[in-house]
Amino acid sequence: MAEKDLLIIEDEKPIADILAYGFGREGFAVRCGYSGAEGLELAAQKRPDLVLLDWMLPDVSGVWVCRQLTERYNLPIVMLTARGSVEDKLLGLETGADDYITKPFDLREVVGRVKAILRRFEKTTPPPPEPEILHSGRLTISQKEWLVFLDGARVSLTPKEFELLRFFVLHPHQVFSREQLLLHVWGYDFEGDSRTVDIHVQRLRKKLSLNGQLLTVFGVGYRYAPRA
Repeated sequence: MAEKDLLIIEDEKPIADILAYGFGREGFAVRCGYSGAEGLELAAQKRPDLVLLDWMLPDVSGVWVCRQLTERYNLPIVMLTARGSVEDKLLGLETGADDYITKPFDLREVVGRVKAILRRFEKTTPPPPEPEILHSGRLTISQKEWLVFLDGARVSLTPKEFELLRFFVLHPHQVFSREQLLLHVWGYDFEGDSRTVDIHVQRLRKKLSLNGQLLTVFGVGYRYAPRA
């Protein structure tokens, strides 16, 4: 599982610290808010992949925060509370929580349940659609019509040149090996060698004046660094 952003909204700092430590060891990027207002502000700054939310907060109820989060964002929420009645659990779940964990809890169980929820959420949440038009420096790319323009003038590219360019534009500043580019652009069943990538990169540099932007990372592969 790729690194996930976890937001913990918990006013008891020792509990928040234990959770942050446990999830940090599992590769999560963790932020903590110690009140409902701080938690909502952190969620607005960078939408987390999941929220661990305490029921009892010093300023507002966790149920109210849960309702605010579900109205604003599409993300899973796990309630943490010492309240164990069926009515309380139903209220939390009806408000929008995806799971309910009663204190005291076993940290390993919390981590395991969070991971399971994230896996289910990823399966049921479609990826956001890519924009039809991409803009990168002097380039304009129509993904729908497979057209490329440099300073407004159309440039003719082969299908694989177009796919390679689009991949670089969608992943700026990231370094990719030739093997990774072959996998992403040419696919698993490609039987050629890595020199194919070199040839296509050279063509893109020449056709689109990308010297200084489509960079060779010696010993590794290539990186696209667009100019503003």
